[in-house]
Amino acid sequence: MLSPVLEIYVVWHPDDGAGRAIADEIIAHFHGTAFSGLIGGAVEVFVRSEPWSAPGDAPRKIFTPISPPPNDVAAAMFTAVVPILGNGLAGAVEDGGPWSVYLSGIVAAQKSRPKHIGLFPYRLHNNACSNTQLGKIMGAYQTIAASAPHQEDTSANARCRDLSQALAQFVAGDVGLQLIAFISHTKRVSAAEAADVLTLIELVKSVIASTHLKDYFDARDLQPGTDWANTLTKYAGISAFLALRTDLYASREWCQREMLTAKRAGMPIVILDALGYSEERGSFLMDHVPRTPIRTLDQIWSRRDVYRALNILVDECLKRALWQCQQELAKSRSEVAVSWWAPHAPEPVTFIDWIEANGADIPAGSDVLRILHPDPPLGPDEREVLEQILRFGRSSGSLDVMTPRQLAARGG
Repeated sequence: MLSPVLEIYVVWHPDDGAGRAIADEIIAHFHGTAFSGLIGGAVEVFVRSEPWSAPGDAPRKIFTPISPPPNDVAAAMFTAVVPILGNGLAGAVEDGGPWSVYLSGIVAAQKSRPKHIGLFPYRLHNNACSNTQLGKIMGAYQTIAASAPHQEDTSANARCRDLSQALAQFVAGDVGLQLIAFISHTKRVSAAEAADVLTLIELVKSVIASTHLKDYFDARDLQPGTDWANTLTKYAGISAFLALRTDLYASREWCQREMLTAKRAGMPIVILDALGYSEERGSFLMDHVPRTPIRTLDQIWSRRDVYRALNILVDECLKRALWQCQQELAKSRSEVAVSWWAPHAPEPVTFIDWIEANGADIPAGSDVLRILHPDPPLGPDEREVLEQILRFGRSSGSLDVMTPRQLAARGG
């Protein structure tokens, strides 16, 4: 339906047997449910390892914006290359043969179009780049998952999390900036849970510190006299929102305000569900976002569950960046007539805010307000609530809420 946005090429030498397993991990991750709700072509993964024309030869070429595919096939907006730096690759490059030419060509292409071609190596063997030609070619690039993962993390998760984060920054044009995780929590806690909440906050900060993310903790980072809402909105493009939902979180006015601001800014949001006993009541502001639990074992919070929340959060950041690119691509396609490209499935909170901001630009009469959002689709009762809101605010017009799959089923 649209031109491809992001293509990932995983490159390894056949003598580095672990390269295949790592490539399979990356394929499984980016073909998983996190990105399946976007329009087709948002992200694709290809592999390059086997010789292209003769034994010992380099693989098939990598297609980029400056070297597009044949037969008028559209090139992706962004090309990301993930070389697996192993001893087998180092040996093949050392003699200056086809593999050396192949990798040098990738580096030259990246340097010529740094905003559209990215290099994100993974070091399989530590000595592969030590005083080698491979090190001279690839040594200038920051590797993903460079340090050993924590015992409650996994190498596969660390690789995919680092790659998703790097790609989110790459696609959004923020390569030199770290993704910021805003930690939202309540300072008001019951006496019974006070120690547990403080321990949880310190754990989350510790886990973030072990990744390439940067945390934003309001008690430490918000300067006196600063408007928190403006700060949050300002950094929405390079930030994500992690809510620590303890027993009193949903009822606190400031937590509700933080969540509402994040939703209206279209920020990626994940709730880390840390209920200890119960909530007196929830909040309609807190729903309609990814939510994952954190458990305790022998009264100790699970570090593994925090890593899982960060994995989801980073993928949400990349998904948002890809969705924004698809929105730009669709501007030239008259058959994709969409009023609102919602980064998340619309809900009363975000729908009313959008109507207030854009309702005057929608012509009255028999017009259709069409909203496109990533899969999965809303249920019929959820759509009915949005239709009620539209009827209350306007005397005419209809609502069409759909996802990429539903749009494709209509033939565009």
